[in-house]
Amino acid sequence: MIELDGLTKHYGDKVAVDRLTCTVRPGIVTGFLGPNGAGKSTTMRMMLDLDSPTEGTVRIDGRHYRQLRDPLTYVGALLDAKATHGGRSAYHHLLCLAQSNGIPRARVAEVLDTVGLASVAKKRTKGFSLGMGQRLGIAAALLGDPQVLLFDEPVNGLDPEGIHWIRNLMKDLAAQGRTIFVSSHLMSEMALTADHLIVIGQGRLMADTSMADFIAENSRSYVRLRSPEQEKLRDLLGAEGIRAVAVGNGSLEVDGVPAARLGELAARGRLVLHELSPQQASLEEAFMQLTAPSVEYHAHADHQAAARADGTPVQPEGWGAGWQQHRQKKGS
Repeated sequence: MIELDGLTKHYGDKVAVDRLTCTVRPGIVTGFLGPNGAGKSTTMRMMLDLDSPTEGTVRIDGRHYRQLRDPLTYVGALLDAKATHGGRSAYHHLLCLAQSNGIPRARVAEVLDTVGLASVAKKRTKGFSLGMGQRLGIAAALLGDPQVLLFDEPVNGLDPEGIHWIRNLMKDLAAQGRTIFVSSHLMSEMALTADHLIVIGQGRLMADTSMADFIAENSRSYVRLRSPEQEKLRDLLGAEGIRAVAVGNGSLEVDGVPAARLGELAARGRLVLHELSPQQASLEEAFMQLTAPSVEYHAHADHQAAARADGTPVQPEGWGAGWQQHRQKKGS
């Protein structure tokens, strides 16, 4: 279990994390979400005593990380997959970690096999692809067989097979009663992996809830109906006090009424339905709805494709003399 109590971090006048209080519980995969600059990485670094809080505390199973003897046997973490010595082989990178934490040598071969790197164990890590480096980082996190695991962007650089593997690995580890805390910007993957969500914005807690409740509370749910007799269907629903909105393609949308009741009403009126489908927003839509006010960095699409009527590119605001240098390099 990971417990955060009033966790705060200042960098000068900048408040990176602001009185964050929450608990990451064992037995489930907890997703950690937030826009860029929300304070996610800073929070995870403070969990591992890589950064010191300005105020507040963070405890892992009741203790600060610095109080743990042989910490890799308690907590495994993937924060930066590139944090390896390029001249060392994958095997010796892990062996060094094992020997410094009282972990048996045999465990190195076990985790290399688990992450699929056994065949390249003796190769130097400087030649590893991004995905191979990610697998090595995951192996390091698993090395001490810890009860608590932190993963920051664990699927970065992995191919589809690797993404499927790490997703199932995290679920299996949680099913064993371990505490799994994972941060990612890939909403579609988080939706398939996490059971619970902690969402922060500008360093503050915005949500601490189950995946299902988060989507339900931060998005619109409705039922879509499609019938060749749309007007008759609309009149039938209106007679029952149900408001149906036409949205094109012969479809109607109804809020606040279960699909089963709508189907029963259509059947009672002997109306043919070509579609009767409950619609639920995605995690991405719910996340953007909740965090929109706290997004710090905004891209502007009009700057990317702006051009005058004669086809000459428009200088983006704030580029100054650098814009002319950019055009010269591009040959424009």
